[in-house]
Amino acid sequence: MSLLTSNYLTPTGREEAWRFTPLKRLRGLHDGLAVVGDRASLVSKSALPQGVTFTRENLEPLASSDDVIIERIRGLSGEVAHLSISANTELSEPIFLGRSLGALDTAELSRVRISLGVHAVATVVVENTGDTILAEDLEISLAPGSSLKFITLQEFDSKSVYTARHHAVVDKDAHYKSITVTVGGDVVRILPTVEFIAPGGSVELLGVYFATAGQFFEHRMHVDHAVPNAKSRVNFKGALAGRDAHTVWIGDVLIRAVAEGTDTYELNRNLLLSDGARADSVPNLEIETGEIVGAGHASTTGRFDDEQLFYLMSRGITLENARRLVVRGFFNEIITEIGNESIQERLMNRIDAELEKAGA
Repeated sequence: MSLLTSNYLTPTGREEAWRFTPLKRLRGLHDGLAVVGDRASLVSKSALPQGVTFTRENLEPLASSDDVIIERIRGLSGEVAHLSISANTELSEPIFLGRSLGALDTAELSRVRISLGVHAVATVVVENTGDTILAEDLEISLAPGSSLKFITLQEFDSKSVYTARHHAVVDKDAHYKSITVTVGGDVVRILPTVEFIAPGGSVELLGVYFATAGQFFEHRMHVDHAVPNAKSRVNFKGALAGRDAHTVWIGDVLIRAVAEGTDTYELNRNLLLSDGARADSVPNLEIETGEIVGAGHASTTGRFDDEQLFYLMSRGITLENARRLVVRGFFNEIITEIGNESIQERLMNRIDAELEKAGA
């Protein structure tokens, strides 16, 4: 075991990247005081088909990071859990990865890489459960013509702290679709980032989050359009119920001067289900060229639609069930993109249970 160390300055909360994050609740992940345990909890939960390997090896990160926690992970964790999908492999069934164990007295530093060869097609599901303190550097590499649906499920128990960077590098004509679901944990801070390195790529970043009393969930996106003729769509939905429930969504899209033909749009919608909850939503666009197909963003935060509730209650549905149906309908657009009925129903049941506990 060892203490986290880094040459980077410890965040104070005054920095833009940390101004919303409750640093005192990060259990020492940001300031080097966390004691690192010797565990590697990510395991394969399904048999691996031909053309797929899951090994632990030494790999250099794809890009440097200005995030202090990610740099600490790279400084102390030399081993990478590498899921490799060979070129021209097309998988009809998802690959499931999940956590085998956790702990609250020590922190785990996890480095993960998912790589797809040329024209490979796959779906990967990562299920995060239990109570743990976990910091993760996850890198995704998509070779030309490949396609990945990446589903990450934060179904932690109530005491977990999870901070992560999910960074995708998208090559020529590759397609990346991520679905991020956060419904559990005490503090969850995820940085989904995308880097286009060749023309023709397309990206969809989808997500849902549901925070109840005292929970803090932050999702901070960055899409770097550094090449011509690439497309990105961002759509995140959040709901909050209970006092001091707090969510943060930051959407940053950079269109560089060379990125002519870019087509991008980002959307964030939040539903406040009770008093005392707070949702921060900040969409940002930085455009350095006027030669683009389109670029836009939108953000809304509001309460229940009284007309929807009245409509349901006028047909004999109780207020409690009407609220549940409205929340399910709100999330349904993105949850159904998962494409797995068992997972979808499990997530909806978790949201129903949290909604009931919150009394919203």
